[in-house]
Amino acid sequence: MKNLWISVKITLAMCLLLGVGYVLVLRGVSALAGPNGGQAETLTLDGRVVGAANVGQQFTGGRYFWGRPSAVDYNGGGSGGSNKATTNPEYLADVEQRVQDFLAAHPYLSRGEVPSEMVTASGSGLDPDISPRGAQVQVRRVAAARGLDEAVVQRLVDSLTQKPWLGLFGTAKVNVLRLNIALETLQPNVTASAGVRQAGGCGEGVSPEN
Repeated sequence: MKNLWISVKITLAMCLLLGVGYVLVLRGVSALAGPNGGQAETLTLDGRVVGAANVGQQFTGGRYFWGRPSAVDYNGGGSGGSNKATTNPEYLADVEQRVQDFLAAHPYLSRGEVPSEMVTASGSGLDPDISPRGAQVQVRRVAAARGLDEAVVQRLVDSLTQKPWLGLFGTAKVNVLRLNIALETLQPNVTASAGVRQAGGCGEGVSPEN
């Protein structure tokens, strides 16, 4: 009985230490060392929250830059990938359909010019960023849809491209939501007929209905 009681006390102590203490330590470290005190960074447009900077949203209209495909339909409560192997027939069919859809929206591109990230889903399904190349191939479409000079849209992409930290760590990237918010700010009258939808439980996200 004595050994049983000792085992119970050790189990309870480890539950408190690892189940509560460890979580509190992580939250403390994130609050001190992480951006925004460990909280998600929300982005606003016209004074209202339209999404979180670290959670991707779906954009389908010609006036907006598109992000990576999502295997979970950008559901912030169900992060994940498709878990299908690259040789899976269903996976290959999905990718092929995405390639065809992307080429239909960007007829000035050849098949080889379609960035792989634009037709393959990320592991989380919520990736908020694309590469500079992924944004650059969309400049012509967005500029034409908005009646803007391509150089103006390209400069916007360049200004919002995040460089690798210290020029060494990470890769260059563009946050899609930030980019689309910048477009709205640059040309607010274009969104008169645009809709707003709930985005992954992180506030309202700007999203066209067409």
